[in-house]
Amino acid sequence: MDTQWLDDVLALLEEGNLSRAAARRNITQPAFSRRIRSFEDWLGVPVLNRKTNRVEVGEALISNESEIRAILSQLREMRTKIVHHDPKANTVRIAAQHAQVFSRFPDMALKARKKLPGIKFRLHPANLSDCVSMFLRKDASMLLCYESELAEPLEFGANVLRGSWGRDYLIPVVGGSMRFAVKDGGDIPADSPSVVYPDNSYFGQVLRKKERLFGTAGFSTNPICETAFSTGIREMLLKGLGVAWLPFSMVHNELQSGDVISLENRLGKEPMDVAIYADRNNATALSLFDIWGSAPK
Repeated sequence: MDTQWLDDVLALLEEGNLSRAAARRNITQPAFSRRIRSFEDWLGVPVLNRKTNRVEVGEALISNESEIRAILSQLREMRTKIVHHDPKANTVRIAAQHAQVFSRFPDMALKARKKLPGIKFRLHPANLSDCVSMFLRKDASMLLCYESELAEPLEFGANVLRGSWGRDYLIPVVGGSMRFAVKDGGDIPADSPSVVYPDNSYFGQVLRKKERLFGTAGFSTNPICETAFSTGIREMLLKGLGVAWLPFSMVHNELQSGDVISLENRLGKEPMDVAIYADRNNATALSLFDIWGSAPK
């Protein structure tokens, strides 16, 4: 189909007359009529009611005017995207754990935009299992997550690259009025309230395997809230609702200011890699992987 036929049809719909539509398209009426005939041949049905003394636009064409406009607009948009394609201006979809979106991604985005100024991001924050599902379904071409030797490893095929943005640590912390419950030496009463992770969450798996106090409900005497939403846990921590385990990167500023106190000297810490996965078949994901990731491993 010749796309100019759609412009002809729209001119005809707007003018309601073959002569005026032909003049608007800057061609003779016979030539315009032939193009409308060609459109009808492509459709397999007439769009004009040709009578002895006049020609009327058919109702089927009138009722589909909005669809014709939409198709023509989409075709022009597609043409523009192809002609002016710039890989540096692409949008990349990234599935990321909530904690990563808060703590790590802002710095990653700044670094990426220095190298690829036109790059845009579409983030899909979720828990790890949902992030992995999105990545496997190709709803996202990159995956940003934490990895620990204490949790189940992520297994992907040969079409996936793995890189690292460095290392982080899960640490036990208190904030708000609970800071005053910390004794000399960093001790805190074992029956202190806590905000904990579910056993089936990723952080919950890590903390449960090492039987970390205040990490999950099974190793806390007074859990007041259980959630896998680490950003929410951070807010509850700052209000002084309970002891909590969080990535160091989420609270390092508050640790420096004294608004949060670390208990890691007494309760320990859990190392985690900040892992980056990229689909080898996505050019934009590969460009970002070169910027963010180390050698595949």
